[in-house]
Amino acid sequence: MRRLLNILMMLALAVLSANSQTAKQVLDKTAAALSNKGGVTASFSITGKNIGTTSGKISVKGRMFQATTPQAIVWFNGKTQWTYMKNQQEVNVSNPTEAELQAINPYNFINIYKKGYKYTMKTVGAGYEVHLKATDTKRQIQEMYITVNKSSYTPSQVKMRQGKKWTTINVSSLKKSNLANSVFTFPAKDYPNAEVIDLR
Repeated sequence: MRRLLNILMMLALAVLSANSQTAKQVLDKTAAALSNKGGVTASFSITGKNIGTTSGKISVKGRMFQATTPQAIVWFNGKTQWTYMKNQQEVNVSNPTEAELQAINPYNFINIYKKGYKYTMKTVGAGYEVHLKATDTKRQIQEMYITVNKSSYTPSQVKMRQGKKWTTINVSSLKKSNLANSVFTFPAKDYPNAEVIDLR
């Protein structure tokens, strides 16, 4: 009986290991698909308990991104983030955390999934749904569900949990592009009347 239990445990571990490896391979391929040297552009919508629903367009190149919504424009050059609030005509300058980046940049997962998460995966329709769960309870993002197209390995949805709050980001119309690095830095000359508030 004990031998049978040992075999079953080894089989279960093997299956879990195989699923984890496959899930990571899918995320690796997704990260590669998004790592176009010139960058990528896409449309997105975000829904969350405290943020309501908003939509817009995003440009991504490596860790850098620029996102435009009806309420704001965000530039991030890999270190510094500028958030221009259209109604207030003010720019908040900050060095964002991992969780803050994930909340505005649906592709930030390609920079954080490789360390500190366990993976499982299942097939959902024409895509893979990869479930990531943090191994450290202090991580700001404790869980993520990433839905990836089977043929193109491009993400169509990212769901993440911070504390008890879930945020859902839907992505569409992803295209490879050739973006200059200047796209990801706040163009101060274009906003001469904006009040700059440095929060760093």
